[in-house]
Amino acid sequence: MSDRPHSHGVQIIAVANQKGGVGKTTTSINLAAALAEIGKRVLVVDLDPQGNASTGLGIEVADRKLTAYELLVGDIALKDVILKTDVQNLSIIPATVDLSSADIELISNKNRSSLLKRALRQAAMDDFEWDYILIDCPPSLSLLTVNAMVAAHSVLVPLQSEFFALEGLSQLMLTMREVRQTANAELRIEGIVLTMYDRRNNLSHQVEQDARENLGELVFRTLIPRNVRLSEAPSFAMPVLSYDGASQGARAYRELAQEILSNHKQMAA
Repeated sequence: MSDRPHSHGVQIIAVANQKGGVGKTTTSINLAAALAEIGKRVLVVDLDPQGNASTGLGIEVADRKLTAYELLVGDIALKDVILKTDVQNLSIIPATVDLSSADIELISNKNRSSLLKRALRQAAMDDFEWDYILIDCPPSLSLLTVNAMVAAHSVLVPLQSEFFALEGLSQLMLTMREVRQTANAELRIEGIVLTMYDRRNNLSHQVEQDARENLGELVFRTLIPRNVRLSEAPSFAMPVLSYDGASQGARAYRELAQEILSNHKQMAA
């Protein structure tokens, strides 16, 4: 398989944070839906053994015959592992609990860190004409997360607006630096998005201030609010943009999508 970049300029973004409960899967699902809504062709790669992104996009466990696990450990055709969702322009490579054994199974493979890159950057991918591929990483700095970073052009970091939010970021940045030095020199930070933000809460404002002082322009202007509709949508197996497109959560992810598109246009200029 070739690991060349796509000819039409697809952007592969790993959504990663080793802390759980920070809105990582919520961001993967809803950013993907927001990009798809404006006509971008989007693929979500569910790389979390919990399979929450798959569930949140309406993929029943019984329908996950071939998953990200087979993509990593087997030599299967892409068309057999990619499933369409109910959202126009949005497809997914689903996940099941099988992925939880991937770290152990792949440890003896000398190419263990680049398997996802080989899968996502193979020539056959060009036939799908994706504009964006979002990889929903597990809440750990495991071999799966390293595979995502090696495959990606950038890393988007959801940061929960709570005490100790910035703790742990240093380890994530260190892992990114190691990946840049050893396997993916072009890896960059897409940005840091503050999630579960409560404008009525002084702590949220303090976390935002600290993040912007320490990380500057890496922090997106868009803030993802703490929003009931965002929390409810996964239980109905759909993105919040489909569940309640007028909600604060849906509006925020549309803003984030536009901010990312704007940043990419500036980089390409």
